Amino acid sequence: MTKEKNKDWSRRKFITSVTGASGVLFFNPFSSFAEFEPDDKVKKIVSKTIGIDTHNHVDVPFSLEQFKTQQYDLANELKASGLTAICMTFCVDRPKLEKEGDAYNRFILSLDEMDEMLKANNLTRALNLSDLKKARKENKQIVIQSVEGGHFIEGKIERIKTAYNRGLRHLGLMHDGQTVPPMGDIYTDIPQYGGLTQLGIDTIKECNRLGILVDLAHCNNQAINKALEVSTKPMLISHTGLNTQLGTNDKMAKMMMPRLISKEQAKTFANAGGLIGVWTHFADTPLDYAKNVKALVDVVGVEHVCIGTDTKIAPPTGSNERGGRKTNQSWDNTTDGFFYTVVDALLKTGFNEKEIIQIGGGNYCRIFDRATNI
Repeated sequence: MTKEKNKDWSRRKFITSVTGASGVLFFNPFSSFAEFEPDDKVKKIVSKTIGIDTHNHVDVPFSLEQFKTQQYDLANELKASGLTAICMTFCVDRPKLEKEGDAYNRFILSLDEMDEMLKANNLTRALNLSDLKKARKENKQIVIQSVEGGHFIEGKIERIKTAYNRGLRHLGLMHDGQTVPPMGDIYTDIPQYGGLTQLGIDTIKECNRLGILVDLAHCNNQAINKALEVSTKPMLISHTGLNTQLGTNDKMAKMMMPRLISKEQAKTFANAGGLIGVWTHFADTPLDYAKNVKALVDVVGVEHVCIGTDTKIAPPTGSNERGGRKTNQSWDNTTDGFFYTVVDALLKTGFNEKEIIQIGGGNYCRIFDRATNI
């Protein structure tokens, strides 16, 4: 059997092991999902790093019956990537929310479905830094439960405690659609709340009290600066890029400009102990991505930069997916898993082992520990 035929057979074996004759989720730990052999130096750095993607979408449908027809190869995709963990992110404001209670119902259903997904993939949620360290030591993967947008709160602060009890440890304050009542100013909307509303302020304070990391992606500059006045814990902007790193697509750059961060704002956030994630947008190649990381490091310092791809590690089968890049296929013509590819590119861009370990996950671990250790 040739190597190519063997690869095809391995993939067929994997698909069969996932779906089975009855459609029930079953994962074969011995199935061969990816075949690659990274450079020894790259493998060494990956093995030393608690590699974390601080913004990775794992979307689930707002229908339990539809969810039961889908499979999510989360374990194999995560293992192939070289990452130890993803901040497993979902949102509830798409499609548009119509009435009070919809956001909370979607939120609870999504967590229920993610419970089932994690069980099927033999994965657990990290609730603190010790869980992340244990996973890395045992060469296992884990997830940090994240939600993008506080829509589920609907003005009821006590719901944050419910979310915490369900394993949420990373909360994105805002998303594309405004919460009801409003939390504050979204960076793609016309400013009207002076940064944050009282609900936005109270949400940050409650996250600080309980031990949930606050993510300020989608907040405008006024909201970010107001959050810095309020929070007693370091915070994150999980997925953005410098507004000077615009890539080769002028139309995309113009459309995405409101979502990017200026050097001045990046410095302000970093000086307050914040961490900024670089997404894979505006990077046609791994080296382009590494250069975008370096541009931000040159502005704020290596200890304030992390990875936040805004990609999808394991899109579901059998669904009309909303698009977006699959994490392990972030760039064309790459054969290694995502984090192996990024480490190799960072080395080629001049970063050393210590710096890569920081950017790759060490910096996130530092603020995650500060936020969750109460």
